[in-house]
Amino acid sequence: MVSTKVGLAYNVQRGVRPDVEDWEAEYDSMEVVMDIKQSIESGGHEVVLMEAVPEKFIPTLLNERVDIVYNFAEGTFGRAREAQVPAILSFYGIPYTGSDATTLAVCLDKALTKQVLLTKDIRTPRFQVIRSLNDKLRKNMRFPLILKLNAEGSSKGISETGLVHDMVEYRKEIERLFSIYNEPVLVEEYIRGKEFTIGVLQEGNKYRVLPIMEIHFKHGKEFYSYKVKKNSDYYVDYTCPAKIDPVLERKLTSMAIKVCKSLDIKDVARIDLRVSQEDGNPYFLEINPLPGMVRGFSDLPRIAEAAGFTYEELVLHILENAMQRYGLIQPIHV
Repeated sequence: MVSTKVGLAYNVQRGVRPDVEDWEAEYDSMEVVMDIKQSIESGGHEVVLMEAVPEKFIPTLLNERVDIVYNFAEGTFGRAREAQVPAILSFYGIPYTGSDATTLAVCLDKALTKQVLLTKDIRTPRFQVIRSLNDKLRKNMRFPLILKLNAEGSSKGISETGLVHDMVEYRKEIERLFSIYNEPVLVEEYIRGKEFTIGVLQEGNKYRVLPIMEIHFKHGKEFYSYKVKKNSDYYVDYTCPAKIDPVLERKLTSMAIKVCKSLDIKDVARIDLRVSQEDGNPYFLEINPLPGMVRGFSDLPRIAEAAGFTYEELVLHILENAMQRYGLIQPIHV
């Protein structure tokens, strides 16, 4: 492997709103950043840390002259924040891992992602975006409903009261969300059934679907609130590979590939879906093209481990597939 100078773009928690526990839920600790850095170095590469904040990122980018950037940055503000780093890198003509600015901007907006996928006949729960407290809930929205911030991840904003069963509960929860976050809210019909998450790696121009993970909620929980995600070792059990019949496995695998193709995913993504207990069909919930990489905790590293990858191999696979795409190395033979 030829030694390459790799920039590592990231955002870390800064304690901006200590009064709101999940305000910086999307951001990581330096421990995760250093795990990724050391993994890249294990492949013989030099790594330059590049915190993706306005006062640091562009000066570092211009001074260091990296060959490629490993993009793990969530961005700083707005519904297109995940697109900020790849847009800057594209502007300067610098290669980077992962999907481009257009894909990242679309995927962070849950409703926009659903609208794109509906044109490809991919099932997703009926939904509505509430942009202000003056917006009325459509009459065709059937309870129970789950309420999420439309352009956030890591279960930010999803509370224990996020699953509502009537208009009284709905009104209380929508008012809570706007009072704290003041962002558009995705209201989605809740699909009762089994929940799965699917990791996908790109190999050349093909998608490799990793072993499917089934998520089993326990201790009375039914969905991923922020509390459940933060304390997943207590509230969640995982089965990977999922113990499902071959027909369902093929159906989920096919859906994952179709989603990735429709959104032009590059290098890596993780897809969340539910299989309805009513009709047996899978329903797309959301996609994360910048999936969490907390060693031994985040879903993607756990799934990759079930596929035979070490944490370091997972990081290097993402990097090397991007290097191949930009012609920095020869194609990977699998």
